[in-house]
Amino acid sequence: REALTSWQSMGIVVRNKKAGTRLAAEVSANAIHLPLTLKLEAESLLRTHAVRRPLEIESARLAALNCSEAQGRLITARVAELIATHAAGEDWRQADYRFHSSLHDACGNPLFGQLIRQIQQGFNEVYEAPFGQPHLGQASIPMHFQLAQAVVSGNADEAARIVGEIMDIVEAEILQIMESQNV
Repeated sequence: REALTSWQSMGIVVRNKKAGTRLAAEVSANAIHLPLTLKLEAESLLRTHAVRRPLEIESARLAALNCSEAQGRLITARVAELIATHAAGEDWRQADYRFHSSLHDACGNPLFGQLIRQIQQGFNEVYEAPFGQPHLGQASIPMHFQLAQAVVSGNADEAARIVGEIMDIVEAEILQIMESQNV
């Protein structure tokens, strides 16, 4: 029972009183040698990313259309903070969070920010540093300045395109890590 409870908390099995216990992830004979938690982590991250993508894209599009002058100044300040923190070699994750929060606030619909934060928080409760990589998505940081410019200038299509590229970069990093670890 203790093993099943532990596996359930790791997401390896799903337990229902009436339906019994079943595996939460596919386990194949050629994948047994891999740590199952790493496979689950990769699958969870990709699923989370797939849900977050359209929300982030539409949030940026709406922010470009609805951004007030004051929100534009905040977005500009937040992206400057993010770029400076990253350039200094410091942990930039909180600055990135503040930047994206300023975009979500500018979009005019608080549900976007709430949903994205809940998705991110749910994943971070399980994995603070996916694959041991606390800076997943680091290659996308320089594009955030272009994103801020597109939003502040009111270019909704460009903002959406840039967010799509940022999301592509993060997904490519996830897939590259999975491939390098044979997940």
